[in-house]
Amino acid sequence: MKSFMDENFLLTNKTAETLYHTYAKSMPIIDYHCHLNPREIAENKQWRNITEVWLGGDHYKWRALRACGVDECYITGDAPDKEKFMKWAETMPKCIGNPLYHWTHQELREYFGIQKLLSPATAEEIWETCNALLQKEEYRARGFIKRSRVESVCTTDDPADSLEYHIAIANEKNASFNVKVLPAFRPDKSINIDKDGFINYIGKLETAAGFRIRSISDVTAALGQRIEFFHGVGCRVSDHAMDPMVFAPGTAEEADIIFRKALRRETLTAGEIQIYKTHVLIYVGRQYARLGWVMQLHIGTIRNNNTRMMRLLGPDTGYDAMADYSYGPELARFLDTLDSTDELPKTILYSLNPRDNEMLATIAGCFQGSGIPGKIQLGSGWWFNDQKDGMIRHMTALSHIGLLSLFVGMLTDSRSFLSYTRHDYFRRLLCNLLGEWTETGEAPNDIELLGSVVQDICYRNAKRYFAL
Repeated sequence: MKSFMDENFLLTNKTAETLYHTYAKSMPIIDYHCHLNPREIAENKQWRNITEVWLGGDHYKWRALRACGVDECYITGDAPDKEKFMKWAETMPKCIGNPLYHWTHQELREYFGIQKLLSPATAEEIWETCNALLQKEEYRARGFIKRSRVESVCTTDDPADSLEYHIAIANEKNASFNVKVLPAFRPDKSINIDKDGFINYIGKLETAAGFRIRSISDVTAALGQRIEFFHGVGCRVSDHAMDPMVFAPGTAEEADIIFRKALRRETLTAGEIQIYKTHVLIYVGRQYARLGWVMQLHIGTIRNNNTRMMRLLGPDTGYDAMADYSYGPELARFLDTLDSTDELPKTILYSLNPRDNEMLATIAGCFQGSGIPGKIQLGSGWWFNDQKDGMIRHMTALSHIGLLSLFVGMLTDSRSFLSYTRHDYFRRLLCNLLGEWTETGEAPNDIELLGSVVQDICYRNAKRYFAL
């Protein structure tokens, strides 16, 4: 019987062990999609205790706490931090079988050197140990990033953002922190004309752009200006939440009429909403291609399902779920529209529903080429899928339909500075998959060849692809 989470955790054969320990383990990380707060990096945030850094903003943990019947005051409410931590310690033994059980203990081991299991019996000791360490300089925000061997970080930023913290970090010339912290362009609020707050957001975009926005040409001009600004600050990545994917091409005149109706707060039809969104998406897609950016499309979420909790807590608090809608034809037509004029940027396709892995992989294969290896990517197992089964399903689908060796690897997609352990989790699963193929004769017993593939997927492919 193997020990719990020993040095060969998730590695079931000797080939996997060699691939992980010799080739994967020490590779740097390109964190090309996350939700870290750039201000916290710029100011090198120091947390008051383990609750703030570990439980604040972590929807995965929040959902587990709620499943155990823990009152909301101990999750997002005003209960004392220590009491919140103790509730998490009570929940932990119930999480066996959930990836949170592994992630929690990975984080305790990797960052705090704690080998004990978190439970009510050990909670007091772990609380004191973690809090003592968090008072040290190396346990500030930048220390966690450096300890994780992160080379580049791409945060998620609105077009109207000043990017002041990214600029401040870039201007530091700090030899002790040589990590690139770059913005990623997330224009959802300018595209979601059907959402509450759209008109107010246009006002923010006006302020950022420096001119009034009264027509569809003003919208695209403002976004184009902000794209150029982001590019100057080092941005090379965009990100879109497609809920759902739409494609309904119309003329610029039609899109202008629709936008002006929205400004007058008139009700739009579903068809009009789709025409506006499609028009803006095509415009920004062409700008990404012109500048050599990567376009990321995250598809397949039903958001804010619990109306009562949405009223109490707002969005992004753990009440989203997988969608099961069909969107293949719309996605293919969108990509084809950009490709038809040779203006399709490098693109990563993510689905929150793993049933769509094969569909996305086959669509990606229709638009490869242009002298760019792996130009269209099947994105990493994301959100509810960044766990053992989801990662294996993703890599298996990609290897069967596309080329796993060209995959740009794991993303963090987290608000937590402790989530970099998920890259280690992914790397172990990748090495084990290749090891299994080798042990069964499905891959050659050429450790240097396999090791090179592992290092490409863990780091080098992303390094080349994103050109950060």
